Amino acid sequence: MSKESEKQRWQRNFADLLQELRVAQTGVQILFAFLLTLPFSNGFTRTSEFQRDVYILALLSAAAATAMIISPVAFHRALFRQGRKPELVRFAHRMATGGLAFMLVAMVSAVLLIADFVLDTGIAVVLTAITGLWFLTFWVILPFVRRNWGEDDVDDDDDDPVVDGD
Repeated sequence: MSKESEKQRWQRNFADLLQELRVAQTGVQILFAFLLTLPFSNGFTRTSEFQRDVYILALLSAAAATAMIISPVAFHRALFRQGRKPELVRFAHRMATGGLAFMLVAMVSAVLLIADFVLDTGIAVVLTAITGLWFLTFWVILPFVRRNWGEDDVDDDDDDPVVDGD
């Protein structure tokens, strides 16, 4: 197997980032669309001031996540054929990270909004905290704790594929 060049590595990293962003983009767009339609539903008039505040937080967070997750496309258009793939990959990485942070806020806020609408506020807060911890576990804690997976492993079986850690 031949070693990839630095240019090929940047191209592969960008392709990997785009795949990740496609997954995140779909989720945040569905949430954003739901939040955009919510005020027009019949039951929205029964929301409390707290629920409307949580709604605005969820809506603005979903909008921010959408902007950040889609921004690498615009950045790519602006830098197209300028040979600045490393800059594009670094920018896309920062936007993906920020977009996921805003998506986390939007998702947890949406859970709080709906849980508070249908349940007692105390129960809604507890369920929302559990939801937030669940997201943080899979989006932050596990990736951070396991970021060096395989670095200390000894390759005892030549049949196992080598996974790139980028």
